[in-house]
Amino acid sequence: MASKSLVLGFFLCLLSTTALATTRSTHLGGPEFCNLQQLYATQPNQLFQFEGGSIERWDVNDEQFQCVNVEPARVTIQPNSLFVPSFHPSPMLVFIEEGEGIMGVHFPGCAETFDTGVQQQQQQQQSRRMREQGQQQFSEEGDSHQNVHRFKRGDIIAIPAGVVHWAYNDGNQQVVAIIMNDINNPSNQLDLSPRTFFLAGGITNQHIQGQQQGHQQRRQGQQQQGYMNMNNIFSGFDTELLAEAYNTDPEIIQSMQRSTENGVIVTVKEPMRFVTPEYEQQGQFHHQSRRQQQGGPSNGLEEKICSSKVLFNLDNQREADVFSRQAGKLNTVTEHKLPILSYMDFSAEKGILQENAMLSPHWSINSHTVVYVLNGDARIQVVSNNGQAVLDQQVNRGDMFVVPQFFASTAQAGQNGFEWVAFKTNKSPMKSPLAGYTSVIRAMPLQVVANAYSVSPSQAQSLKTNRETESLLFSPQRTSRIS
Repeated sequence: MASKSLVLGFFLCLLSTTALATTRSTHLGGPEFCNLQQLYATQPNQLFQFEGGSIERWDVNDEQFQCVNVEPARVTIQPNSLFVPSFHPSPMLVFIEEGEGIMGVHFPGCAETFDTGVQQQQQQQQSRRMREQGQQQFSEEGDSHQNVHRFKRGDIIAIPAGVVHWAYNDGNQQVVAIIMNDINNPSNQLDLSPRTFFLAGGITNQHIQGQQQGHQQRRQGQQQQGYMNMNNIFSGFDTELLAEAYNTDPEIIQSMQRSTENGVIVTVKEPMRFVTPEYEQQGQFHHQSRRQQQGGPSNGLEEKICSSKVLFNLDNQREADVFSRQAGKLNTVTEHKLPILSYMDFSAEKGILQENAMLSPHWSINSHTVVYVLNGDARIQVVSNNGQAVLDQQVNRGDMFVVPQFFASTAQAGQNGFEWVAFKTNKSPMKSPLAGYTSVIRAMPLQVVANAYSVSPSQAQSLKTNRETESLLFSPQRTSRIS
């Protein structure tokens, strides 16, 4: 009996081990791509120019981005222009670098909660005026839609996989957004090739304005060809079939199918207005779904998904996780500040270092990190497991670089300070500092430090306590700057 129990226990142990071994590993790049011997800051290498703006893409075939399996891009939307509706098979974070506007993030199955509130009496008065003027009568039925969100500079916007989104610039200056698409997220059950599914517009050869030549020119060319004649998804359906589905005129369907000339960022003929939370007094906001208004039970979707907050401002100093008058500030948005990130397994941080201030040497325990430089300059060092500096470079505005999981890194700001935004492939990222009062050196016994590094106890004590009042962000202390 005991032997049977032993065999059964061994079998269950073997089964569980096999299950763990076959489970898909989140955010894990191929071994041929994460065996990185050199990292470097890069700029976008592709430009797509459209009627109302542009998309700049980094080289997704670069081994750095293939290691972390992300697709970065920079989108510029001109005033009174619309980025047409689309969706992605993987989650995406959007950081607003410049400008302000309105974005729609529409979850399937959720109710229309905002109504323009056009009253029947107003419709009748309009109809009467049109009849008196001999004009063709047109009945305005108003509009209803899901909540739309006003965004501004410093906002991070969470867009889950498969959720339709669009953006409209209703301001007087251009909108610049940094987009990070997490291709290797478990939500994506396709492959690791970047994909966008457009519901309008399209990308053709005429929109491709330029491409830098690099050491992977052939693979980049293949990637570029993937964007040639990229129509919206309606183009592939039969016109009559869609006309039947929408119960509308086939000519309307044809307009949907061939709307590729102006690309995916289009100039709007007349300024658009929407019912948004700040305009509730002008319209009507339904706090309950139609199911609830009609007396039906809630299915839970309204509370957990439909009402989810998708924006968080990283410029809010009151939300800063680390703040130092002499060094700078660091603000992180995780699943705790923005709960929808728990579904996406994604997060971000925004940091500011003052002149000559320093970010503590550290490593990330549970995520890759992709950093985009917003302003200023800094010297960046990244060290691999063999003790070699795989990145030692001065970075400037517009540069992007990768810090793989467990690779140790640090940064020291230049004379103009340093400002950055970082995207992390985990909903609750963790750092392990090497210096400061929360560091692993501070946590070790004095004798361990002294013997590990062959220093005196007093020297070991200085390693442990010379930064005892600072953590992560360090103010300048030495007169000579690292060169």
